[in-house]
Amino acid sequence: MGITKISQKFVTQVTPQRMFNALILDSHNLCPKLMFSSIKSIEFLSGSGEVGTIKQINFTEASPMKYVKHRIDALDKEALSCSYTFIESDASDHLMDKLEYITYDVKFEGYGRGGCICHLTSTYKAKDDIQIKEEDIELGKDRAIGMYEVLEAYLMAHPRAYI
Repeated sequence: MGITKISQKFVTQVTPQRMFNALILDSHNLCPKLMFSSIKSIEFLSGSGEVGTIKQINFTEASPMKYVKHRIDALDKEALSCSYTFIESDASDHLMDKLEYITYDVKFEGYGRGGCICHLTSTYKAKDDIQIKEEDIELGKDRAIGMYEVLEAYLMAHPRAYI
């Protein structure tokens, strides 16, 4: 069972606290509003946002999948970090057939004058002897950066939001 780690970072002019509040603590409300063409809703299946919470992201008909579920494994509001595991999907694409799970570690750190660096590390654990290639996960990387960019644009346009 191979493990593939991919690290990304996104630099923004939004403070770390505001990015954390919007992207981690209130994503269930904000993301469906901002990404309405792809995300229909985000609901808590168990818990209310603390460690152990199971969230389900429901996608619109335009998406190749109907839903994904993830579990919050760690949440540190002081350190502005979160870890969660992708645990289920209805996707029938080739990548999910190859994986046992995907974990994501997200951390927001101050950068420059009021900005931040968003660090995202994705860990892919493959089933059996399967090797995961970087091109297999490019789409997920692009979607993550796209979501960060949408949230950044919203927060820049609404400087009082998520203070």
